[in-house]
Amino acid sequence: MRLLIAAIGKLKQGPERDLFAHYLGRAEAAGRKLHLSPLNVLEVAESRAATAKARMQAEAETLLAKIPASHKLVCLDPGGEPIASEAFASLLAKYRDDGADGVAFAIGGADGLAREAHAKAAKVLSLGPMTLPHGLVRVVLAEQLYRAATILAGHPYHRA
Repeated sequence: MRLLIAAIGKLKQGPERDLFAHYLGRAEAAGRKLHLSPLNVLEVAESRAATAKARMQAEAETLLAKIPASHKLVCLDPGGEPIASEAFASLLAKYRDDGADGVAFAIGGADGLAREAHAKAAKVLSLGPMTLPHGLVRVVLAEQLYRAATILAGHPYHRA
């Protein structure tokens, strides 16, 4: 099953990008044996619309247009369902075992994703109630994808 991280904005050079690449590589390698690969990244430019609502709408439309229709959509949002790492691993395994072609994780811009994107999502997840910079959201998601693969493989990386 293919995995896609689809995000608004581009990560600039620096520690966040380096850490993201590190966990992305680990998740890709660990996921291969579990049919959780390839793991790709799609970055879409931020909207320049005048209002937050218009930016959210434009960004959601652009992002959704670029995500393959065959992928399950999982939106990341502070108001989404918070789940533990084990439950996240189980969710990925369920999508894979149910025959999903892929899963796309959508990360909105500074204003978030429009509710229309949430309505199209198979799941809306939260990484926690705290507000995180979008670069850090990508790092946490990549690490959790790696952690999910290690949980499914029975690897000792995850010690709950």
